[in-house]
Amino acid sequence: MNEPLTHAPVSAADIDAAAKAIAPFAVRTPLLSPPVLCERVGAKVFLKPEILQRTGSFKFRGAFNKLSSIPDSARKGGVVAFSSGNHAQGVAAAAKILGMPATIVMPADSPLLKRERTKSFGAEVVLYDRDREDREAIARDIAGKRGATLVPPYDDPKVIAGQGTVGREICEDLAALGVTPDIVVAPVSGGGLIAGVATAVKSRFPETQVMSAEPEAFDDHARSLRAGKREAHGAQGRSICDALMAAIPGEITFAINGKLLSKGLTASDAEVGQAVSFAFRELKLVVEPGGAVGLAALLSGRIDAQGKTVVIVLSGGNVDSELYSRLIA
Repeated sequence: MNEPLTHAPVSAADIDAAAKAIAPFAVRTPLLSPPVLCERVGAKVFLKPEILQRTGSFKFRGAFNKLSSIPDSARKGGVVAFSSGNHAQGVAAAAKILGMPATIVMPADSPLLKRERTKSFGAEVVLYDRDREDREAIARDIAGKRGATLVPPYDDPKVIAGQGTVGREICEDLAALGVTPDIVVAPVSGGGLIAGVATAVKSRFPETQVMSAEPEAFDDHARSLRAGKREAHGAQGRSICDALMAAIPGEITFAINGKLLSKGLTASDAEVGQAVSFAFRELKLVVEPGGAVGLAALLSGRIDAQGKTVVIVLSGGNVDSELYSRLIA
């Protein structure tokens, strides 16, 4: 599964270019290695806390790289995006910096915090029913009427390259320490973050295993990796990982992930809740459920970590206060 990509949709050079584009505006998040976590799992663990990123998640990276690539002549029409929250905030914040109007299509049941923060960046929020309406169709209709640029949440080379700067920073920081990672894990929904991270990591450390992590029932990446083709999860209902409920991997993202990922991991909502609580109590970090799913897989023994060097991406920290208080209680 780890043969090199030929004619890859996104290259390490694309990620290098994205790093230059976002550098004046994005936060270069640190690598943390908490002793309490390393001792608990018997491994050298590094955490990449994208909870500290602008807007509270990695999404700002891809959004800014995409928006900054739009020609000046096309910026007047603004941008339209569809998102449950983190991509929404990333696009809204990037649009504000670049002086572009933004409209975000969000599910009516998305966390109130994410909706309010998206509005706080000056974006117009259009709500939809995720059980009855097609968010992409709504967004495309708005973009067509307004002459706006559609900014997909993951299935776009510029977005993937921006997210790949997470992996680039991981590689640079580990190389500076003289450390080679055995395993790198990142949460996955549509697959943009892990596609970018895998591209960056495998270009620097080709023997490293890169793994996706997702909610147990919403395991489309794990299924797709086993099948060797894109497969939907078919789950009903909801997960507390509201950011990780895409039905099927993206076409562009899976063209990358199907070749570069070694395994798809899952964690139950109960395990994710315990990871959120552990991060709060032991690490003093506020991590949203979707951002903690990789940590949950590690803490619950889903990763063969003993004696290895493991990197876990904590992808976001935008969690509804009511849910968070229940999880850490």
